[in-house]
Amino acid sequence: MYLLEHDAKQLLARHHITAPQGCLLTTPATTDALPPGPWVVKGQITAGGRGKAGLIKKADSAADVSARAADIIGKQAKGRTVNAVRVEQQVQGASEAYIAMMLDPAAAGVRIIMAAQGGMEIEALPRDALKTASAAPDVAALTAAAEKLASAFPGAAGKALSEAGRAMAKAFLAEEALLIEINPLFIKTDGSWLAGDAKFVTDDSALPRQPEQRALLKDVCGTYVETALKDAHGCDYVVVDPAGEIALLTTGAGLSMMLIDEMRGAGLKPYNFLDIRTGGLRGETKRLVNVLNWMRQGPNVKVLLINIFAGITELGEFSRLLVSALNDVPEFKVPVVARLVGNGMETARGVLKEAGINLHTDLDAALAEVRTHLQAAQRGGAK
Repeated sequence: MYLLEHDAKQLLARHHITAPQGCLLTTPATTDALPPGPWVVKGQITAGGRGKAGLIKKADSAADVSARAADIIGKQAKGRTVNAVRVEQQVQGASEAYIAMMLDPAAAGVRIIMAAQGGMEIEALPRDALKTASAAPDVAALTAAAEKLASAFPGAAGKALSEAGRAMAKAFLAEEALLIEINPLFIKTDGSWLAGDAKFVTDDSALPRQPEQRALLKDVCGTYVETALKDAHGCDYVVVDPAGEIALLTTGAGLSMMLIDEMRGAGLKPYNFLDIRTGGLRGETKRLVNVLNWMRQGPNVKVLLINIFAGITELGEFSRLLVSALNDVPEFKVPVVARLVGNGMETARGVLKEAGINLHTDLDAALAEVRTHLQAAQRGGAK
């Protein structure tokens, strides 16, 4: 779950990573809770580059805050809609540094990155301006590595980066994070510091062990729709192209992403990513009915492609559940193309044939049928 900056700062504050005083506004007129000014008004979306997208503006009066908020809320950027702004105190007389920790699977640890310069141009820094190391996912090891990196920076920067590194090490492991990035890290002349911005990505699979994250998800589930769906329904579902034409009912996260890449490379427009997790169906159609209802929300969806590789799952049973679920969602009236491989193929073929669905074992053949249905829909729309 990629957290909004405001939510990231709320969670990080629990680990003594402080930020400038601020509040969240969802409407421009609600300025009663503002901290002392002057302020920065920051559009809240789960993406970087907000400054360059015009979503971060300064304000000197409450009227300015309202005007800036009105300009930002509702704006589209990076394919997302801004539904709220964080208004926080401007930080004066501070330098900007950079610090990040991220999961490093190749090293079976956590990678730390530091730089004495931060801000919007961090990507433009030369490689030798960045200090980096990987450490074991252990508080002591990660803290030691962070302090060693920070020692390469003189004066206030080294002191602040060392202290921030210690706090981030504890937060990263306690929250089971995938990424925590503070950019800029505001550093004052005495070495004190504040998190000017925070990028925080958590592991959805850790939600059952993270009550604060789960409570946040329930409070603002409209912001984290995909994670809320996964938490509530036990599967991964993401709309990857709101204008997509092909709904995907698939299993296996890696295989599903590969299928999306292959389809896009072939000029096709998939609507969603899905890992249905067939092993969790347990003889019930509820999960299938849910995803079919989500898919039918796609305004341009013209065909449903099913791509299932079954190991433990018995395809005959899956096919019966699928046909039942399709009957339970009659509003989703699109052609169905099925590509199934695995245990119980012949039983599945009979079940699907009775429902008027061809069973393919070859992906190219399945995609050829998808193209046929898309062409037919296009001809029908042209009449």
